[in-house]
Amino acid sequence: MSTLVEDNPAKNRFEILVDDALAGFTAYVPRGEVLVLTHTEVDPGFQGKGVASALVRGALDEIRARGGRLVPQCPFVAAFVDRHPEYADLVVEQA
Repeated sequence: MSTLVEDNPAKNRFEILVDDALAGFTAYVPRGEVLVLTHTEVDPGFQGKGVASALVRGALDEIRARGGRLVPQCPFVAAFVDRHPEYADLVVEQA
């Protein structure tokens, strides 16, 4: 299974492709350098396979590479950051 996480700024979301099929996305609202991650959704056919975690990890890595920060409004993203404290430095309090 090959996966690719990429930003789709036209739709304000990070998308994960699994074997070239759109498997899920994490939506965001841009606020300058801060992205408010609002919702994560994975296609039912890909659930239970670690796709959501791979998606969020890829999105957070991309945000870090850009020097950005995030607000984990999405419960899944918030729980992911709690389980992976190496990403805690990216989190800012909601304005």
